[in-house]
Amino acid sequence: MAAAAAAAAGSGPRAKAPAAGAGAVAAEEAEDEETAAALAATAARGRPEHEVHSEDSGGGGDGGDEDEDEDLGCSSAEEEEDDDDDDDEDKENEAEIQRLEEQLSINAFDYNCHVDLIKLLRQEGELIKLRRARQKMSELFPLTEEIWLDWLKDEIKIASDGADREKVYELFERAVKDYICPEIWLEYAQYSIGGIGQEGGIEKVRSIFERALTAVGLHVTKGAAMWEAYREFENAILKTAQPAPGSVPTPEEQQALALQLERVHTLFRRQLGVPLLDMEATYAEYEEWSDDPVPEAVTQSYKKALQQMEKCKPYEEALLVAETPKLAEYQAYIDFELKAGDPARIQLIFERALAENCLVPDLWARYNQYLDRQLKMKDLVLSAHDRAVRNCPWTVGLWNRYLLAMERHGVDHQVVSDNFEKALNAGFIQATDYVEIWQAYLDYLRRRVDFKQDSSKELEELRAAFARALEYLKQEVEERFSESGDPSCTIMQNWARVEARLCNNMQKARELWDSIMTKGNAKYANMWLEYYNLERAHGDTQHCRKALHRAVQWTSDYPEHVCEVLLTLERIEGTLEDWDSAVQKTENRLARVNEQRVKAAEKEAALAQLEEEKSEQRKRARAEKRAFKKMKKAKAGDKRKADEDDDDEWGDEEEEQPSKRPRAGSSLPLAGEEECMTLELGLFGRSAPTEDPPSKQKERAAAVKKEMPKVVHDSNKDSVTVFVSNLPYSLAEPDVKLRPLFEACGEVTEIRPIFSNRGDFRGYCYVEFKEEKAALQALSLDRKTVDGRPMFVSPCVDKNKNPDFKVFRYSTALEKHKLFISGLPFSCTKEELEEICRVHGSVKDLRLVTNRAGKPKGLAYVEYENEAQASQAVLKMDGMTIKENVIKVAISNPPQRKLPDKPEAGRAAGALVPRQVYGARGKGRTQLSLLPRALQRPTNPGPKTENGTLQTPAGPSSTPTEAPKMSNADFAKMLLKK
Repeated sequence: MAAAAAAAAGSGPRAKAPAAGAGAVAAEEAEDEETAAALAATAARGRPEHEVHSEDSGGGGDGGDEDEDEDLGCSSAEEEEDDDDDDDEDKENEAEIQRLEEQLSINAFDYNCHVDLIKLLRQEGELIKLRRARQKMSELFPLTEEIWLDWLKDEIKIASDGADREKVYELFERAVKDYICPEIWLEYAQYSIGGIGQEGGIEKVRSIFERALTAVGLHVTKGAAMWEAYREFENAILKTAQPAPGSVPTPEEQQALALQLERVHTLFRRQLGVPLLDMEATYAEYEEWSDDPVPEAVTQSYKKALQQMEKCKPYEEALLVAETPKLAEYQAYIDFELKAGDPARIQLIFERALAENCLVPDLWARYNQYLDRQLKMKDLVLSAHDRAVRNCPWTVGLWNRYLLAMERHGVDHQVVSDNFEKALNAGFIQATDYVEIWQAYLDYLRRRVDFKQDSSKELEELRAAFARALEYLKQEVEERFSESGDPSCTIMQNWARVEARLCNNMQKARELWDSIMTKGNAKYANMWLEYYNLERAHGDTQHCRKALHRAVQWTSDYPEHVCEVLLTLERIEGTLEDWDSAVQKTENRLARVNEQRVKAAEKEAALAQLEEEKSEQRKRARAEKRAFKKMKKAKAGDKRKADEDDDDEWGDEEEEQPSKRPRAGSSLPLAGEEECMTLELGLFGRSAPTEDPPSKQKERAAAVKKEMPKVVHDSNKDSVTVFVSNLPYSLAEPDVKLRPLFEACGEVTEIRPIFSNRGDFRGYCYVEFKEEKAALQALSLDRKTVDGRPMFVSPCVDKNKNPDFKVFRYSTALEKHKLFISGLPFSCTKEELEEICRVHGSVKDLRLVTNRAGKPKGLAYVEYENEAQASQAVLKMDGMTIKENVIKVAISNPPQRKLPDKPEAGRAAGALVPRQVYGARGKGRTQLSLLPRALQRPTNPGPKTENGTLQTPAGPSSTPTEAPKMSNADFAKMLLKK
């Protein structure tokens, strides 16, 4: 039976002798063709169809000869053409293979490069190189299910003898340790069936099936396939145990038959107690197969499992419809299983989640924490930690937990040291990560030392590690990141504490603290106080006094605190001379500090005053420039006529709001300001014959103003309205231009563009939707280019009620999967940059930073799928030359915005106007006085009460007052007196 089954399965050599465990049954049923066919079907179950078909078609016979004859029937011309194409393709592949090998020699942690190399080598049939490439990748990273299955299939095809089969078994053992994959376990079990002809083959198959059930038998959607394969294997053996027709079974045969029958019963009962999909069909199959009724205990277990299945079904359905990687759905499923508390099911759902989210460090950290605190099984815990750091080697937190887990489970010191060296070569993305991993390793070494001994091998190793850590941070880390990552010298501080407290070596501790102070820390009071406390606890009063005297001399952040500590010391332990010396030194030091602070405050106030004056000068220059441009364009006759129209049509609004700029939703600007500017332009503008008709532009402006309804924005509709700005002023018919863009988001109720008095479009508008979700979707159109300018789309918010409201759609926190690129040439396009970045990983999003006019600023943000790809891109692209520009690439971590503090002196001088005078948004354009400064008359210097608040005028730039009405002639006379 064993030999026939092995031959039928096509998975191993023909057996020379039956398996010892099969006994007489195997020997008597060796020629049973039905049994061999059943085992062959069992071996084929669960395999991909193309593999089974390829084995069937490639097993000899006429079919193979016919294929060979067809191949020989090809024409010679076609063969030559194919050969030429193959040669060209081979050369290209060889060049690409060489390039990938060189790239891996530079950076062995390039995951995508490994995958591409393996794919090309498999395509070329380079077996030796392919094995080597797979081996190297498996040493650095856990391999995915697809890579393992391809590797296993290739090795199975060429396995010819028992030694080769053992190598394949070893490969399977490595594969099942990387991830819990039902397909790999099923393939392992099927392959083992081909070796049942060997000694102990049947027991080995059963052992593999049992391990597979432990690993994936609880898998709700794929576990049933493993149970069914195991049952079919046992059923096939059961058929061999059946006595031949007409024969009388011996007692040994009856015992073997009963034992095998019980094995199948047990498998059915075990499976019915596990919540799996399609449990009802399994129960019906058991009822049909069994001659006896299903026991009540089995039925109860089945019903309980069915209830559990109903609880799991919503989570499984959510995973079924979710898009990869389904992280949120897996997190919810994990929370559910954690509440249930079944360790086996919790482990399985974690493993399922990690199989699809293997590059999510937080998920690994959560899994490892559960294993460390709950299961505490050495092999399981260490395996999970090892896979975590191989998947996410750039995450220092995972390495720290791995070191702790190895120490917790008593791993050999050499193994811990080797893993620490791997961590140093993992390529962390921040300098502080190296400090953290060194601290974790030094803590481990410190716990190994027996400080009761004056000297030991472990103590010397600890001191050598401290010295190496400082050298490593100084050379390796500082050279790469331009910083050591340890500005406060925490590692050196810990070393000094160890020497002082545990080794009683204060001399070495003082030397270390001297080094700490020479690295720029002498100006910080807390550093001196740390040193003082160490001397206080383990040194003597003389060195304490010396440390505090130095602290008084050098501290610049909190000198008062250091002086107080020194005086306290002398008050308790010092002599009169010590006290007098301390008082004199602290008084002199504090006097110098106060002088420096006064000078700094005066300098800061002067700079603020100067900056304020420059700002006022720039504002005046811009206002004068705008007035001059308008004078050049205006015509006197047309202006006067336009002024008369303004007085007739827009006077009501001026009376309603004499000193306020209209709200953004009301489309009607002030007429008073326009009138003043029109008079000024009419007086000095280029004159035109009075008999000429008005220009077409003025006719159109007048027509627009007449047709324009007076619309006031309804704040109750803010939730269904978006504010659109930064549009081109030259945009003709904004309503027609913008409507197709926003209708793609939902039904548009109204688009309200804002025009000036002259009918010119002011570059912004309001878009009102019928539904709120359409308005929310419209926010995605932000930065979309319209006529060459980026259109800004933001929520409609009344900033008078919410003055601090700001819209910024991008994160300002650290994003390890996103890169910030600077120094780009302005001619670099998004497509060109994306092509460069795509080499190092999958680019999810790329944004070129532009100014308000849509012109590039030489900056970009690139978002990758994960942190690993981003870190690889930093290493490869930083310092790259693009179109003669050397770019800088770093992980996106924008600095926090800090509002400049206005000095008190500047405010006291009256240079700044109280903000309340101008409202929440400051000094608006419509609040600028359009009269020349020479014509402005001082207002009543007395206090003025407005809206119940006492206001204090602040000079000519204060709140505008209503000017006396003047005729054009009066205005001209006053202006000419300047």
